[in-house]
Amino acid sequence: MLVIEKKRKPKIQKIPPHLVYEEINGRPIPYKGYKSVLSGKKKLEEIMGCSSLQSVLVYILGLFIGNNVNRKKYLVASNEAGLHLGLNDNLASDIAIFEKDKIVLDDKYFTVAPKVVVEVDIKIDLSETEWNNEIEYVLDKSQKLLDFGVERIIWITTKAKKVFVITPSDKWYVVNYQEDIQVLDDCVLNIAKLLEEEGIGV
Repeated sequence: MLVIEKKRKPKIQKIPPHLVYEEINGRPIPYKGYKSVLSGKKKLEEIMGCSSLQSVLVYILGLFIGNNVNRKKYLVASNEAGLHLGLNDNLASDIAIFEKDKIVLDDKYFTVAPKVVVEVDIKIDLSETEWNNEIEYVLDKSQKLLDFGVERIIWITTKAKKVFVITPSDKWYVVNYQEDIQVLDDCVLNIAKLLEEEGIGV
């Protein structure tokens, strides 16, 4: 008789709140490198910061989007904008584009879904989660964002130089940096051209 063993959910050790990047379905998802902080090998600041490439890419993406969308209608948020989806569900976004007339700015996470979310790379530790690899996390988080009401997710990977384009109604697909990607309305992004204009070679 064939027995199929179900994958057990990993037992996650107690993670201090300051080392939690996101919370999904009540499960704390720690920053990549959090174990080094717990063991005293690294300081908190060493794992929370982006790499030089990630930080510059997020900045120029935010600048480009801010200059190419209708800013009377939309607001561009960055710096790991917090999204409160519901009880025990809190996600972070590198860049989020909101409709201005649907949001309230205060000292809490956004509770309204952005129109578009842009992510750059992965910032979590997968070792104690149910995901086997980064792709599973990207797909699961993206679906959660779509269920929340996000209309487009653009997920950029700096190592592979690929971009996931994810929407609720069309096929999910992956393109190279050289491809044009619709962000919102008339705002079209070409990462290769953007980096070239900035004099950045990657």
